[in-house]
Amino acid sequence: MIAIFRRQDLERAVRRAGVALAVAASVAVLSPAASFAFSAEAQQMCSGDAFRLCSAEIPNIPRITACMVKNRSQLSSGCRVVLDRDLAAQRRAAAE
Repeated sequence: MIAIFRRQDLERAVRRAGVALAVAASVAVLSPAASFAFSAEAQQMCSGDAFRLCSAEIPNIPRITACMVKNRSQLSSGCRVVLDRDLAAQRRAAAE
């Protein structure tokens, strides 16, 4: 019975690590069609929102990203501010 609990704990830890990586990667991408590296601050500010709003999409990074964009109005204020700032910087860079 101890081996079962240890195996379950290991599986749970691996699953959590995978979810954390998927969320971090999804925040680094603005849309499935365009790659965009958000700042470390954006990754930190938005991870909770990704779990809260888009956990059903994990580990599919393009679907998580689309979910975050779709649910922009429900993002925390800190996440929304940082993402808007990073997006504006990306648009300025693309216009140059």
